[in-house]
Amino acid sequence: MKSNSLILLFLILIGLQAHSQEIPKEQRMQWFEDAKLGIFIHWGIYSVNGTSESWAFFNEHISHADYMKQIEGFTAAKWNPDEWASLIKESGAQYTVITTKHHDGVALWDTKYGNSNMLHNSPAKRDLITPFAEAVRKQGMKLGLYYSLIDWSYPDYPNFTRKEKRYKVEEDSARFAKFTEYNLGQIKELGQFKPDLYWFDGDWEQSAERWHAPEIRRMIMENNPDAIINSRLQGYGDYSTPEQGVPIHQPKSRYWELCLTMNDSWGYYPTDTNYKTVNQVIRIFVDCVSKGGNLLLDIGPKADGTIPQEQVAILKGLGRWTNKHAEAIYGTRAGIDGDYFNGYSALSKDSTTLYLYLDNHPTGEVLVKGLMNKVESCYVVGSKQEISFHIVGKLSWSKTPGLFYINLPKEAQDQDVTVIALKLDGPIQLWDIPSAAQSDSD
Repeated sequence: MKSNSLILLFLILIGLQAHSQEIPKEQRMQWFEDAKLGIFIHWGIYSVNGTSESWAFFNEHISHADYMKQIEGFTAAKWNPDEWASLIKESGAQYTVITTKHHDGVALWDTKYGNSNMLHNSPAKRDLITPFAEAVRKQGMKLGLYYSLIDWSYPDYPNFTRKEKRYKVEEDSARFAKFTEYNLGQIKELGQFKPDLYWFDGDWEQSAERWHAPEIRRMIMENNPDAIINSRLQGYGDYSTPEQGVPIHQPKSRYWELCLTMNDSWGYYPTDTNYKTVNQVIRIFVDCVSKGGNLLLDIGPKADGTIPQEQVAILKGLGRWTNKHAEAIYGTRAGIDGDYFNGYSALSKDSTTLYLYLDNHPTGEVLVKGLMNKVESCYVVGSKQEISFHIVGKLSWSKTPGLFYINLPKEAQDQDVTVIALKLDGPIQLWDIPSAAQSDSD
């Protein structure tokens, strides 16, 4: 009997270990690393009066009661999830992330936890996540769900406004336990949509232990082993999420994504007309791609479900460029250092094609330095127009490569960012010997 018990215990332990093992990160993250472009959607009751999302009452710009009254005007009367998904696909995005619940606690799906959701409390009278998830899947895109860990409206959450706290967690752990049950319950509910990506926010207010971050991650992975999680889960995520500014240097994290607004606001804010131009958005996008990252570009729909025309125009303008230059976007990896090319660049996954992004309109030749490879062909991406090149300063007795000059005709240039492809004779090799500045004849 004792030996049988030991065998049973061993089998249980083996089973638990196998169950707890995640799919390797590199495998789970592959689609994300290849995707390059996603569209963020901030849609909630803050779009009714154009307030600054949940921050309006937290920072006491308006009262919490007045903020919450906006739910009475949230109709979604003109909302068409299929039109949304089609427009997002047209932009060139490979995935989209929608807010299921912001810091105000108002859920966009039919949750059984809490007392605030669009189905029961707003004129919309519907679950908004289910039809959107279906529309996204029909377009062949990946689905991401944003979820705020904090809920400033929930009566058992300790923080209420910047100045007002309900209680201290260390002094009333039982009350925080009620909030935790609610929070974990909602996160578990989101699993019904089988999201490819969980986009958490608000983790700065509590520790990983208080959030139950390990349990959240385990719950997600048990429901969908292929899921990925952003970094805002107190160290239990898969990739980093810089916000509103492209990193100056390539992040140390292999996987990263810049979340960026089109103007200065996440949600619909009618008085915020400080929109970026299509050209500026494309150049920001190229900057991200050149550093091996993604761009998660935000839109803020109105309370009736329509997307502001300024935002539609940006998505369509971006789509024109991404459709034309798909070869040099999806599946690429970070490019070469600025010492070799004075601009943005990227490499094909096998490093045998170098893509040069020209975010201006050069009047002279384009220069690449330190390229050891033989260039088999040089062409403009989008048109496949072959362009001429020549090498200057390559001496037969020196290992030092010459200067690679490209002749780019004016008529071949794109209105926003032109992309040149260099097909190499093998994986890229760059001249990087520190002593190369010394004469070979010394």
